[in-house]
Amino acid sequence: MKPTKTAETRTATLAEIAREAGVSAPTVSKVLNGRADVAPATRSRVEDLLRAHGYRRRRAEATRSPLLDVVFHELESAWAMEVIRGVENVARDTGLSVVLSESAGRLTPGRTWADQVAARRPHGVVLVLSGLDESQRALLTSRSIPFVVMDPAGDPGTDVPSIGATNWQGGLAATRHLVELGHTRIGAISGPSRMMCARARVDGYRAALETAGVPVDPSLIVTGDFHHEAGYRLGLKLLRREDRPTAVFAGNDLQALGLYEAARELGLRIPEDLSVVGFDDLPVARWVGPPLTTVRQPLTEMAEAAARLVLDLGREDETPAATRVELATSLVVRSSTAAPGA
Repeated sequence: MKPTKTAETRTATLAEIAREAGVSAPTVSKVLNGRADVAPATRSRVEDLLRAHGYRRRRAEATRSPLLDVVFHELESAWAMEVIRGVENVARDTGLSVVLSESAGRLTPGRTWADQVAARRPHGVVLVLSGLDESQRALLTSRSIPFVVMDPAGDPGTDVPSIGATNWQGGLAATRHLVELGHTRIGAISGPSRMMCARARVDGYRAALETAGVPVDPSLIVTGDFHHEAGYRLGLKLLRREDRPTAVFAGNDLQALGLYEAARELGLRIPEDLSVVGFDDLPVARWVGPPLTTVRQPLTEMAEAAARLVLDLGREDETPAATRVELATSLVVRSSTAAPGA
C-alpha cells in the first residue's frame, strides 16, 4: 500500500520498509549505504519504497573526493591520449584530479571496480568505449555518483548519458571522397562488429557506394580490431587479390598505418597505386608519409563534453540541456588519396 503524503505523515522506519519490501532491515540499510552485495532486483524494489517514503540520500558535496574517474576499454594507444587530454582540460579547470583505469578489453569493468569507485566517491565517472552492468549502475546511482559513456561500444540504453560522434556521416564522407576521385573498387577495413561505431562507419561506406551506383562487394569488407596489426594483416589480404581494390577506407588511423605497411611490403605506392582514408585524425596522421587523408573525430572535444556533462549531472541545481550528444566528424584531405593510376 502506497503512503499518502500529508503534513501528518510520519517517516516509515527502516524495519517497516523492510517488511513492505519482503527483506531484512540490514538489507535496506545496505541499499541506503550503496553496498554492492544486494541483488539488482532487490535493490530496485527497496529503492522504490525508500523514494515513496521520502528517503533521499544527501549528495553531500563535502564528502566527495576531488576526483574524476575515467575507464578505458584499452589504454595503449594514441587515441586514448587524445581522450585523456580532453578530460584533463576540464579537470584542471575545476580543480579535480583524474583517476585512470582499464577494463582490459572487456565491455564492462571488472567486478571489484564499482566497489572501488564507490569507496573513492569521485565527482563522476566517464566510461570510454565501455559500459556498466545493471548492478554497477545501481551501485553508482545509490551513491549519487553520476556517469557518462563516451563513444559507447554498444547501445548504452535510453536512460544512460552518452557522448559520441557522427560515425555514419564520417564513413559516408570518406567513401564519397574516394568515389568522386573515380574509384569503384573500394575496400573497407572495419573495427569489431560488436562496436556501434565500427558498424556505423561501414554503414556509411555502403551508403556512399549505393548512392553513387557502385555495387557493394561484400568480399572487399574485412573485419578486425582497431589496432595497427589488424590493418597490416587485413591489408595484405585485400591487396594480394588479383582484383585488388584501388582504394581502402580504414576504420581508424591505426588500421590505416598498418595498411601503409602492407602496401609497402607489396611494392605498392600511396597514393599512385592505392588511395587510403583513415578515421580519427590522430597527430600521427599528419606525420606519416604521405600524410593521411582521414575523417576527423573530435576526440579531445568529445572527452571535454563528457567530463562537463558528468559534472553537470552531479550538481543538484544543474539540469543538462541534453544527455545524448553526437559531435560532428569532418573529412581532412591530405596526400594519401588520388585518382586511380594518378
